[in-house]
Amino acid sequence: MLKAINKGIEGLGRWAEFSIRVFKTFTSKGVSSTSLVEQMYHVGVRSLPITIVSGLFVGAILAIQINLQLKDFGAQTFLGGLSTSTTLRNLGPVLIAFLLSGRVGAFTSAELGTMAITDQLNAIRCLGMDPVEKIVVPRLVALTCSSFLLLILGLGMTVVGGVVISSAHLGVNPIQFSQNISLFVSSWSIGIGVVKSFLFGLMIGTISCFFGYHTAGGARGVGRAVKRTSVATLVSIILMDFLVSTALESLKTFFEIMANS
Repeated sequence: MLKAINKGIEGLGRWAEFSIRVFKTFTSKGVSSTSLVEQMYHVGVRSLPITIVSGLFVGAILAIQINLQLKDFGAQTFLGGLSTSTTLRNLGPVLIAFLLSGRVGAFTSAELGTMAITDQLNAIRCLGMDPVEKIVVPRLVALTCSSFLLLILGLGMTVVGGVVISSAHLGVNPIQFSQNISLFVSSWSIGIGVVKSFLFGLMIGTISCFFGYHTAGGARGVGRAVKRTSVATLVSIILMDFLVSTALESLKTFFEIMANS
């Protein structure tokens, strides 16, 4: 048990060291616009269908589940506000980040891992260039930006999914659905969703690049890297969601106390 804990702490330290190195490289040398656009196409544009479909179904599922509770109390008029608030603040970003981590995170980890075991990264070093600058930074920036934008799009689609399922199946028309959204969804709620989306995108990017870059052991090593990327990303998203929710709610309470004092 102690050995596993030490190994986990060591891995966390190596990830932090790698992330700092990538950040320093990015701030000092920037990123190639051509490589950035190419990588954003690979990890972003190609992920649009799964983001749109998953966002629609996540919104629909949450609307159905919340409607079951509200229906017992005759409070279906609040369905739009409650489902939208729950989606934007908590479940929406987490569920869509899970799907994206499997799509873009695993892809990036496998791609970098293949480059590592086939000595492509060593070839770049032999040419006198830094593989972190030429290979990792464009992928990390593209992955973070694409994941953030896809999460925002996915959150928007969750609202659309809630509206569609409510009007088609739950007997709540779109006008009635949207009337109470402003009562439950504030700029703070939207801000929480945006902050979580950015942090989730950053976690997906740094973790997948870290495990892919440090792949060793041939084809089996690529498989291990993808598996570790998937597990670490899912756990990190859950932990990050808890920490961000706790911190932002505490911050909101502090501001409210200061405003009333």
